[in-house]
Parts: sequence; structure tokens; C-alpha cells
Amino acid sequence: MTDETAKGPSALEEHVAHMARTIEDLSDVVARQETEIAMLTRRVQLLMEREAERESAAPGSIYLGDEKPPHW
Repeated sequence: MTDETAKGPSALEEHVAHMARTIEDLSDVVARQETEIAMLTRRVQLLMEREAERESAAPGSIYLGDEKPPHW
């Protein structure tokens, strides 16, 4: 067996171990992002519901959030 052949498998094993660690790290990131996206989606839904209630609670007036203030 030559030195190059003896090094080959350990270098490959090291590379595979590094790739496995990278995959685990990325999997953790994706899991955290999934949780955060679900939380943010729920917050947006609650905000939309709150805004819809606020708009419907104002009798006879239409709320336009993008209107310029009267002093403009």
C-alpha cells in the first residue's frame, strides 16, 4: 500500500464527516426558519384581523392608511 492510498480513505472519511456536519447544521437552520415563519405568518394573520375589525368598527367612515395628513 502506498502513502497516497493510505491517505485516500481517511481524506474521504474526513470530507464525508464535514459534509454530514454541514447537512446537520443546515437542517437545524431550516427547522428554526420553519418555526419562525409559522410564528410570523400567525402574527400577520392577527394583524390583518385586527385591522379588519378596526375598519369595520368605524361607522360611516372609510379608513385609508395611505392618505396624506390634512396639513399637506
